[in-house]
Amino acid sequence: MTTTAQTKMTLPVEREVQAAVQGQRALAAVLATRLETQHIQIFDDRNQAHQVELPTSALRLLLDILAELAEGNAVKVVPVHAELTTQEAADMLNVSRPHLVKLLEEGGLPFHKTGKHRRVRFADLMQFKAHREQASEDAMAQLAKQAQELGMGYE
Repeated sequence: MTTTAQTKMTLPVEREVQAAVQGQRALAAVLATRLETQHIQIFDDRNQAHQVELPTSALRLLLDILAELAEGNAVKVVPVHAELTTQEAADMLNVSRPHLVKLLEEGGLPFHKTGKHRRVRFADLMQFKAHREQASEDAMAQLAKQAQELGMGYE
């Protein structure tokens, strides 16, 4: 059984973007701490304050989420141990599902089968994506070096 978050993804509306910008600024200003937990206040619909203790790591994750929302991006939180369908994995790599299936079958990315369905671990997908991005950066650096050596005007 997969453990992916099944929430509908929608882009934030303008008011949410503005709230994210303000929240990101306020949170960033107070997160320069080495404490393991932080106390925050949340106000309910009757404007009553409730103090909540949260791990600082959760607040840092919230800061990252707010940064994405402030850019107008939709955000989905996926547990590291989650298993993804081939379509979910393809979407995260920005490739077609048939291309992803080809990568899986060629051994480029680990997977397992649940019945007749392929599943990809989120952690494996992120490792594959990081490796692919590093290879791309290395190739670009090599091309830039060659262009400089050949005097192609890319100084």
